[in-house]
Amino acid sequence: MKNLSVLIGFLSSLVLLSCKSGPFNLIKPATPHQAYERKLVSAGLNNTVMGTTWINNAQQSLQKALGITLPYQEKGYFSAEKIEAVAYKFQLTKGQKLQVKLDRKPVEGFMIYVDLWEQPDGVNYNLLASADTLATTIQLDVEKTGTYILRLQPELLGSGSYTVAITTGPSLDFPLKSANRNQIKSFWGVGRDNDTRKHEGIDIFAPFRTPVIAVASGTVTRVNNNNLGGKVVWFRPDGKDYNLYYAHLDEQTVTDGQTVNLGDTLGRMGSTGNAQGGPPHLHFGIYTNGGAVDPLPFVDPAVQIAPRVLSAIDLLNATMRTNAKTTLTASNQVIPLNSGTVVRVSGATGNNYRVELPDGQIGYLTSRYLTATTKPLSKLKLSIAQSLYDKPNAAAASKADLKEGETVEVIGNFEDYHLVVDDKSRVGWVKK
Repeated sequence: MKNLSVLIGFLSSLVLLSCKSGPFNLIKPATPHQAYERKLVSAGLNNTVMGTTWINNAQQSLQKALGITLPYQEKGYFSAEKIEAVAYKFQLTKGQKLQVKLDRKPVEGFMIYVDLWEQPDGVNYNLLASADTLATTIQLDVEKTGTYILRLQPELLGSGSYTVAITTGPSLDFPLKSANRNQIKSFWGVGRDNDTRKHEGIDIFAPFRTPVIAVASGTVTRVNNNNLGGKVVWFRPDGKDYNLYYAHLDEQTVTDGQTVNLGDTLGRMGSTGNAQGGPPHLHFGIYTNGGAVDPLPFVDPAVQIAPRVLSAIDLLNATMRTNAKTTLTASNQVIPLNSGTVVRVSGATGNNYRVELPDGQIGYLTSRYLTATTKPLSKLKLSIAQSLYDKPNAAAASKADLKEGETVEVIGNFEDYHLVVDDKSRVGWVKK
């Protein structure tokens, strides 16, 4: 008990320090997560089971990240009794703006570290952004199409609930004052001139001489005429490595080198160039050093909100069992589960739960396939003396020795083991 008190004292000091510390220390810039880990190491807690588990789980959670589809919302619970981290893997497209919002309860004395990673090659992880210890939000303009991972990890000895929402939207404003997805009538990649070339942009239709506006603050790099685009304006947003192309204008209202603010008028919509004789529209394109890219993700006004959590949140952190044969959806596989399989509920999203199997595998399970373990499945009279294990593994710690002839209640199963309750209300695993 004395050693535990000392450990708790160490960790309490760390909590106070981490709450007062920003995302940097005096030696090297660090994220809040990195700063906390360094404090664990400085206190010698990396030599304890608790500290080592926390540090290892941070890396292992990235490797076990669950694939999700955006927008996404989850409600979860972290227990002080369990050292864990959770990570979500998803796809992002260049031009989108990612927004991560985390709400936690309680706000005081309970910290969750939020870190965003890029996985460029399917193996390595590049840290891109971290939420401030006070703000708990991340916003990121996506520079590369690819795979990204968001990790949540609480401090040690802290219990609390959280809601995380992961959504995407455009990183630039719409080039018209009124944003309407239905005004976009022609999209990236559509064949032109008998498929001799591809459409390198999107066409936005509106009445003749509708003002077209700057989608960000920046600098006009060129104002000229060409055969395809007619009257055009080239514009470079501040801090970006690409140029925006406004074509088929009836009038250009800016000049080369002019600095403009978000929402300033660059010209008026028309049908010049190869659009002559057709309905007025704006051809909007984006060009990088590598060539043209699809501009729709940059300006798409159709933003989806994260779906509501419909599964009951009072089951979070509860031990449950399946009530029928079903499947667990993990990142790269679908795992069949027998009826009566024991799981621990760790998160709720939509009509599903994020659950953990007794062997540590995690995945999603439809909520209707879960039931409580309060009522036994059956009674079992032991034919031989058995150990009552704390995990479904013969190498696990033994909680008690059960005698031949004892009767136990079976409340669940996993692989070759029953989860049972004995006559002293002790819960553990016995071999089938």
